[in-house]
Amino acid sequence: MNLQTHRLWIRILHAEDWRSLSRIAEDFSNSPYAVYDMPLPVEESEIKPLCERFASSGLWFAVLLSGKMIGYICFHEDNGSYDLGYCFHSAYQGNGYAYESCRAMLAHLANRRNATVFTAGTALNNLPSCKLLYKLGFVLTATEILSFHKDETGGAISFEGGIFRKEWITKTLDS
Repeated sequence: MNLQTHRLWIRILHAEDWRSLSRIAEDFSNSPYAVYDMPLPVEESEIKPLCERFASSGLWFAVLLSGKMIGYICFHEDNGSYDLGYCFHSAYQGNGYAYESCRAMLAHLANRRNATVFTAGTALNNLPSCKLLYKLGFVLTATEILSFHKDETGGAISFEGGIFRKEWITKTLDS
């Protein structure tokens, strides 16, 4: 699968993308939003096999700008519903790349896999991610308390996570 947008190239993630994936994961680990997500490993011994597994799933996609991987988009399929995930290197955030590529991938899955329901989850404190989901047409349907990290005393760092949903409506010539 190769998909081109106005400015970006999107393709299936390859096992050889592990260095780029590690660079993006390391950058994200320094983000104030890292506390709201499961960490990806950055060490070669851990990220290489993980990248191989992601690549073999067929639902992880590399987003490239001028040949350089600047982020990824992933999906988890669950009974015909596709849960959206994404991460972009901070040097490329704020330029509309996430919106452009996520929008293209949602349309691609709707057309190629007949996907009609998309979900996503993000911390309600992660305002850029919430803004992106709303712009993509997702609606907040529920919230839940989550924790992926511990503080320096070993206590859980809890936060309110939003559960978002988007129903894809395919327009026909008759409508």
